Amino acid sequence: MGSVKDLEIVSNASEQAMGIARFHFSDRYSVFDWGEMPDKIKGKGEALCLMGAYCFEQLEAKEIKTHYRGLVNRNGKTVTLKEIDYPTSIMAVNLVNVYPPKTRKNNNKLEYDYSQYAKKPVNCLIPLEIIYRNGLPESSSVFKRLKQGKTTLKDLGLDHYPVPGEHFSRPIFDVSTKLEDKDRYLTWENAKRISGLTDKELAAVKSVLLEVNSTITKIVADAGLVNEDGKIELGFDEERRLMIVDVVGTLDECRFMYDGMHVSKEILRKFYKKTKWYNAVEEAKKITEKQNTHNWKEICKLKPPKLDSKLINIVSGMYMATTNEVIKRKFFDVDPLNQIIENYKKYLEKQK
Repeated sequence: MGSVKDLEIVSNASEQAMGIARFHFSDRYSVFDWGEMPDKIKGKGEALCLMGAYCFEQLEAKEIKTHYRGLVNRNGKTVTLKEIDYPTSIMAVNLVNVYPPKTRKNNNKLEYDYSQYAKKPVNCLIPLEIIYRNGLPESSSVFKRLKQGKTTLKDLGLDHYPVPGEHFSRPIFDVSTKLEDKDRYLTWENAKRISGLTDKELAAVKSVLLEVNSTITKIVADAGLVNEDGKIELGFDEERRLMIVDVVGTLDECRFMYDGMHVSKEILRKFYKKTKWYNAVEEAKKITEKQNTHNWKEICKLKPPKLDSKLINIVSGMYMATTNEVIKRKFFDVDPLNQIIENYKKYLEKQK
């Protein structure tokens, strides 16, 4: 069970062969690495499943390898998106091994040991989240990291200090850990080292990321959306060939804009950033960062509050309407996205 989707194993992966699994997308959501939050967002799971399937099938058509096998219909059969005419929340995928880093204390500091990746394993997840950024919205973590000295313009491939809202002629790439308690941004050199990638494999990772970015940008542009940034996860198959894993191109993996408004999980982040709980989370993370430990959730003094019911309805409609308009099929009986965005603008006005 994950924060927002559950994993059903049909057949286990071995060291040399992939298994088969099913993702069960739920209406749960997660922000700021907390895990499951106190509410459910109706239709979110089905919307993510369908939109993810559409993006996978578009990428496969471009001969980009993924672990996607198809959608699971009511009869338990694996089918393509064209073969289904109702929402489903179940996706069939090929399953690879996941090798979490070992942890140890060194002079009271927590260290992660990725040495197993130096053996160049096959049929496994690469322990990285790989990020493209076509622009930097005001809420982008890049500004905070630059201010704190946790990244540099050189690390990001920039020749100038960016401004909020800036868009780039060429995307910048970023990378973080995937299997640690809290995502930790890395230099590309460190990312290559911990994951055991060769120079050629690292170049291939960036090439795949560029193609994914281009594909998603075109897909959502047809629905009036701007693709600001997004993340992918990659794995190796049995022959150590790269393939896209997890899910890609959804409102949870990407940050889209429509008429200057966020259309993504960012709406939920913005709500929680105004709460005392968010301040408590940030404080707990600062404490554990100084202590070099990873138990920030245990020392966080507050629990996340519930969402405003009106906001839940808006976000629910946003997930479903975006899926309708990206796929160009009405799977969900909801207002069009432009109307939902107008409702969100009115909601924000009343909050002032």
